[in-house]
Amino acid sequence: MNNTELINAFGDFKEIRNISKTELMAIIEDALKTLLRKKYDSDDHFDVIVNPDKGDFQIFLNKTIVEDGMSEDDELEIELTKALEIDPTFEIGEEFTQEILVSELGRRSILTLKQILIGKLQERNNQHIFDGFKDRVGEIVSAEVHHIKRNQVILLDDDGNEFILPKEFQIPGEFYNKGDNVRAVIDSVEVRGTKNMITVSRTSPVFLEKLLELEIPEIQDGTIILKKAVRIPGEKAKIAVDAYDDRIDPVGACVGVRGSRIHGVVRELRNENIDVIQWSKNPEVLIKRALGNVDITKIELNQEERHALVHTHADEISRVIGKGGQNIRLASRLTEYEIDVYREPEEEDVELDEFKNAFEDWEIEEFRKIGLYTAKSVMEKDNDYLLKNTELEEEQIIRAKEIFKEEFDK
Repeated sequence: MNNTELINAFGDFKEIRNISKTELMAIIEDALKTLLRKKYDSDDHFDVIVNPDKGDFQIFLNKTIVEDGMSEDDELEIELTKALEIDPTFEIGEEFTQEILVSELGRRSILTLKQILIGKLQERNNQHIFDGFKDRVGEIVSAEVHHIKRNQVILLDDDGNEFILPKEFQIPGEFYNKGDNVRAVIDSVEVRGTKNMITVSRTSPVFLEKLLELEIPEIQDGTIILKKAVRIPGEKAKIAVDAYDDRIDPVGACVGVRGSRIHGVVRELRNENIDVIQWSKNPEVLIKRALGNVDITKIELNQEERHALVHTHADEISRVIGKGGQNIRLASRLTEYEIDVYREPEEEDVELDEFKNAFEDWEIEEFRKIGLYTAKSVMEKDNDYLLKNTELEEEQIIRAKEIFKEEFDK
């Protein structure tokens, strides 16, 4: 195999990897020097000349001319008599340059050179991919499901770039089939061994942010500011938005008429429930908005420790906490305050049995028949309801409420 044939043998790589002739020559030069170091422990005595225009290269070995019988290393030294046969003007101590053909290196060296070339071509390709994607972290990509493994899905885009979607970065409950088109955000780009790993995510809050940018033009052009997004993937998310112009309603602009604008994002995230709130610099206001439509009586803030104690009534606690604690957990992450709930003490109530001296037994029994066992429960019902559902007269109902009221006014 001559030099040109060796270069042509790598023509397929040139086409597949989109490597220019100049780049290929540089890789060949590097590979040849690597081979020479392997074979001779050093490439200091060699010159490698690559000609990209001709698609050829030459290897020259520089030997030192020594006296006859004084050569200690025939690979690096040549005796004067042999040198004079080539050029009668040579003298001891001068440099003798000899061209080395690849074929003279031996079959094993040629196979080694091929392996080195393949390895360096792969390195170059990996570096090319890494350079192309390292600055694209946080960008949405669209790719097709190529292979499904137990703990990850392998995706390929139209350019043949491979993306890895790990199980932990998949929205719970998602299933994929070969050929499905999947959108995800680039989470990280790194080199592991000799291979690039481009990891993508569908659970990252950044994925939600980028989807919102795609769906809502005002976020793209900066009219609306997306301050923060937090998620429990596949379940619930909260986003805080603001606007430079007070005349703009950032929440309404994001949601759209009847949720038209945010519907596409919700669908992409497997019907993840998204709460959109307006940002506020006031932490109390922000915390109230983040917790949603709940009745909060007071908030105690410890700004140094980033802690908020939210006071609310007993019947509001479940709404503050939310399903599985989702609401309070997301509100804490959105506001960056650890939020705890304090149940306000309820006003004391009095059992109807405590009023036996003021009523006949059958009157108290009438209230009990319709599930009323305390004074407050009776007072909360209007008179028409009590007239309709008991055997009591209106005068009896009015008198009962007056007695109960006197008890609480003491």
